[in-house]
Amino acid sequence: MTDVAMTTEQPKKPNKFVMAVSFLLALPLAAVLLIHPSAMLDANGEYSHRAMMFIMIGISGGFIYGVGFIPRFWLWKWLFSPFIAWPLMLWGYYTWFLA
Repeated sequence: MTDVAMTTEQPKKPNKFVMAVSFLLALPLAAVLLIHPSAMLDANGEYSHRAMMFIMIGISGGFIYGVGFIPRFWLWKWLFSPFIAWPLMLWGYYTWFLA
């Protein structure tokens, strides 16, 4: 019974540089959305709720990976990975600075 509960396989450690970049990309976007959300308005002066949803998923992925948490379920592991979070956060920076 204890053989099933104990695993000898060590979990894969995340890259510290990628963790730091993920966290540092997520931090300013989260601060802007909390402190001054009107900075994320589009050209018409409205929020794009679809874009904000994806940007917030990117921010969540940046924080989740940035603190070193790696989910076990494949869908969450994929969704909150830097491969998905970084492009979504870059979309957020584009919305913040250029739109």
